[in-house]
Amino acid sequence: MRQVIEEKLKEIEKKEKVTILMAAEAGSRAWGFASPDSDYDVRFIYVRLREDYLKLEGQRDVIEWQLDQTLDINGWDVQKALRLLMKSNPTIFEWCASPILYRSSEAFLRFKELANDCFSVKKTTHHYYNMARANYQNYLKGQQVHLKKYFYVLRPILAARWALDQKTTPPVPFDQLVETQLEPYLIPAVERLLEQKKNTPEMGTSASIGELNTYIEEQLRRIEEQLTSLTDDENRDWGGLNRFFLDLLDV
Repeated sequence: MRQVIEEKLKEIEKKEKVTILMAAEAGSRAWGFASPDSDYDVRFIYVRLREDYLKLEGQRDVIEWQLDQTLDINGWDVQKALRLLMKSNPTIFEWCASPILYRSSEAFLRFKELANDCFSVKKTTHHYYNMARANYQNYLKGQQVHLKKYFYVLRPILAARWALDQKTTPPVPFDQLVETQLEPYLIPAVERLLEQKKNTPEMGTSASIGELNTYIEEQLRRIEEQLTSLTDDENRDWGGLNRFFLDLLDV
């Protein structure tokens, strides 16, 4: 599959006349809890030719290349990525930290260095809190639930806790978050659930787990309380990001 994905990336570059700076896995396979039939969520950052950025009609800042049962491939223009980086968008940080990298470059390594100066504890925590709360309310309140939804709640809760405790970008793999952030008494239950998830089709269901629901509700309350005391931690300017972009265009 890696070879298939690499060929897709070359095809994108040729047909779209772009250079892909990085490409990484961004879904459950990167997180470490893919189901047997999980698709491949490939995300990439690209740069266009210099003259394309000077056209009056402008250019779309996304490429939506493929979406089927096996591959989900799309990417962002580097301008969009840099603007989101300035806002400390957690999605960009997850792409940068993915353990499954399909394409890299010297420009991407520099991009990652710039990302370190754009990290915001408040924005990161708020993002993961909202993700966990929405998934919990929408998917885990019934007697029968989709197994994968527990991980779409637990992972952002643990990521929010990491951001609050460590003041750094949370790791992407779920097992690293479990090891450092989950209460030890819950680890056996989560490991059993993880093993079940890995051997169950993507839409597999199970009875809700009261112990985990109680934990989730407690953590959501705790994170919400901590969010109210956080102040904006933005102290950066556009200088480095602008220089990076202009260097890419050789301006």
